[in-house]
Amino acid sequence: MRVCLLLVLAACSLLAAPPKKPAPAASRQARAWLHALTLRERAAQLLMVPCYGDFPNTGTPAFKEFASLVRDLRVGGLIILNRVQYGQVQRADPYQSAAFLNRMQRLARIPLLVGGDFERGASMRMTSTVPYPHLMAYGAANDLDLTRALGAATARESRAMGVQWIFAPDADVNNNPDNPIINIRSFGEDPQLVSAHVRAFIQGAHAETASPVLTTVKHFPGHGDTATDSHIGLGAVTASRERLAEVELPPFQAGIDAGVDSVMTAHLAVQALEPEPVPATVSSNILTGLLRQQMGFQGIVTTDAMDMQGLANMFPPGEAAVRAVEAGADLLLIPRDPRAVVDALVAAVKSGRLTRQSIDRSVLKLLQAKVRVGLQRRRLVNLEAMGDVLNSPADAARAALAAERAVTLVRNEGAALPLKEPATACWFVLAAGRFSMQGRDLMAAVQSRTPKARVTLLDPQLPASEFESLAAGSSSCSTLVAAAYVTAAAYRGNVALAGGYPAFMDRLLASSQPVVFIALGNPYLLRAYPSVAAYLATFSTAPPSEAAAVKAVYGEIAVGGKLPVSIPGLATLGFGVNMEKLR
Repeated sequence: MRVCLLLVLAACSLLAAPPKKPAPAASRQARAWLHALTLRERAAQLLMVPCYGDFPNTGTPAFKEFASLVRDLRVGGLIILNRVQYGQVQRADPYQSAAFLNRMQRLARIPLLVGGDFERGASMRMTSTVPYPHLMAYGAANDLDLTRALGAATARESRAMGVQWIFAPDADVNNNPDNPIINIRSFGEDPQLVSAHVRAFIQGAHAETASPVLTTVKHFPGHGDTATDSHIGLGAVTASRERLAEVELPPFQAGIDAGVDSVMTAHLAVQALEPEPVPATVSSNILTGLLRQQMGFQGIVTTDAMDMQGLANMFPPGEAAVRAVEAGADLLLIPRDPRAVVDALVAAVKSGRLTRQSIDRSVLKLLQAKVRVGLQRRRLVNLEAMGDVLNSPADAARAALAAERAVTLVRNEGAALPLKEPATACWFVLAAGRFSMQGRDLMAAVQSRTPKARVTLLDPQLPASEFESLAAGSSSCSTLVAAAYVTAAAYRGNVALAGGYPAFMDRLLASSQPVVFIALGNPYLLRAYPSVAAYLATFSTAPPSEAAAVKAVYGEIAVGGKLPVSIPGLATLGFGVNMEKLR
């Protein structure tokens, strides 16, 4: 088995592009920065700590803590996260975020690298930016030009807001239908399709030379074949070495060949590669033996968030950090206790557990990356110029086109779609919760076409009696349309319909009317409701996908998307029913 894997990876590495060599000027600037740092400051440069896209008052403890981490501890970077209130993600305002980043950059003696999980463009974290569909929608549309455009637009919007490091694209192959954390974040389950789109995204992002960014493939060596959310616990991939080489690793090799800047590790135990039951993040067999030596990657290795339970449950913050650096990681992302981590790294060097050369090697990579994106020339954002870049109408049009081309009709018994009598159809919007904004754009789109349409926004925690009343009251409807919003989310643990929704769906299916089921997000929901008359998948909960779904139901667009995943027992990879646009 080992020989087979080595032969496959050796063949891949022969085709890999040579690692990027920094220009002499870049090396000189990076080395000048390095030489000015103490050992403790060098250790701190390996850390990227979270901020939340807001600008706390300078007199608050929150601001003082940020200032201390940047000015005194001298961390190497910040990553923008969203706050969660009432169970819902609150996206940040880009102008407030950029002003805060400017303030932090002024406090930093060496410019900060700022990262963002912009998998579906900056809209994943920011308001007032183009809302893009999830990556699986791009897999369904399977238009590489649209994926390149996503990469390019993400680079432009990111740099306009002060973000230089995009933690995207996701290179996982989602071949486990019950995967609770990857799902529609992946381009699909076919390694070749995923590889092609990973390359295209990186090419698009790197083509924006006026807005240079760092790109990332994640979560190495592949998070697609597990049913555990690594935010909650340590998942395990039990695939053989041969299967890993055939399925999980090709998209990462494609990213390396395309010149990706960084690879993010997974907090997963991969038994075929690491005999110890530890996450890949702290496995030298995986990060050094496989990624560095066999696959030829010489760029930046970053951990996934180190506060996730898949890692944090096993080791204290300092020990986890030392083990990750020992294994081959360069950047420590979101450590739980930054000061304890720096203390542990310094102590490990002084004890001989880590070498100073290994610390310097990683710090130099990060400093050279700062030069590569031009931070030595300009680290501040022009707030007035942001309006020239963010929310571009041309980019929005491309996002809408991707969403429309992604719509896939998996079942259409009795030609239930397009709707024959839209005025007498009843719509039920199965949103995530009462505080969610999901479904409101879809409702508005339906009512703009059929003003008297019965469209009901639901909450999974409604009493059973209310669900029963709604189902009973729909007996006069010609067609029942259920639009379900389900996507992967940290700490949720599954991608199934929540609360009272499953029983409500069963009640609708027990009626005599045809049921049209729209999966806005998780495409595997058909497994639970195989008797629906029509099944439409958008692979995304984003507003462009909502608009595309309504257009498809009304017959305003042709439907030609193909499944980028299989639905076990019901539909094969690449399947899709073509539906012509109504004349």
